[in-house]
Amino acid sequence: MLQQTRVAAVIPYYTRFLERFPTIAALAAAPEQDVLAAWAGLGYYSRARNLHRAARQMAGAFPQNYDVIRCAPGIGDYTAAAIASIAFGYPHAAVDGNVIRVIARLTAETGDTSAAATRQRICRTAATLLDANDPGTFNQAMMELGATICVPRDPQCLVCPAAGLCAARRSGQQNEIPRKPARAESRHCARTLYLVTNGEALLLWRRPPEARKLAGFWDIPESTQLREAVPGPVLGAFRHSITNTAFLFTVVSASIGSKPKEFQWVPIASLRELPVTTVARKALRFRTVLRH
Repeated sequence: MLQQTRVAAVIPYYTRFLERFPTIAALAAAPEQDVLAAWAGLGYYSRARNLHRAARQMAGAFPQNYDVIRCAPGIGDYTAAAIASIAFGYPHAAVDGNVIRVIARLTAETGDTSAAATRQRICRTAATLLDANDPGTFNQAMMELGATICVPRDPQCLVCPAAGLCAARRSGQQNEIPRKPARAESRHCARTLYLVTNGEALLLWRRPPEARKLAGFWDIPESTQLREAVPGPVLGAFRHSITNTAFLFTVVSASIGSKPKEFQWVPIASLRELPVTTVARKALRFRTVLRH
């Protein structure tokens, strides 16, 4: 859950997820739709699918070998090293974004830290620094150092325990390192969503299993999908960003004659149990306007 997501955002999801799936066996036995519903709102849903697949592969017993852990769905070098070192004491350096920043400053790394060659250099350095006698504590200390002191902007060098070892600080480059390429310019896109109700049911469509994004999730139709619908009053609007695209969604009340075959009437009371996209959840806030 913490991959590309802030701790503060993760905590409530983490608590609810463990209450719903307290063991590997419970997670493995759950339908994918239940797993996605519990994850809904966190984004990057391939993480939930990989976690589910990994639980089913493990058959109730977590592997205690780095290479086997690394082969589990969704487990990369960093996650495998973190698990192996913290849970089992194996000497593998866990290198996440925080650790990359710490080591880049310690060594005054001038390369682009998003480049593979630069990351490989940093990983080699991390391996040489690792305390093989207590790798779990060392890895957590490095991650915590990057998260709380060696932060991206205005690092707290005066209280940093590694300040005397830091080449970037000695050269006055702590605010310029690590170096990253310029961000791509944001795209702006306007879309219209149709909120169509039929008593206590809502018209939704489900993204197919082969969809590139959000496969299996339920969503509210856009105006381009319901060209025969009759638009009503505008209920509201909201902004939503995905990577480098900034969307402005306008939510409109609409009515239809006959239901298109690719759509379904879904009871509103059941939406909490279904994997619903974040965009749909945001649009559903305007149902109160519709009721009034």
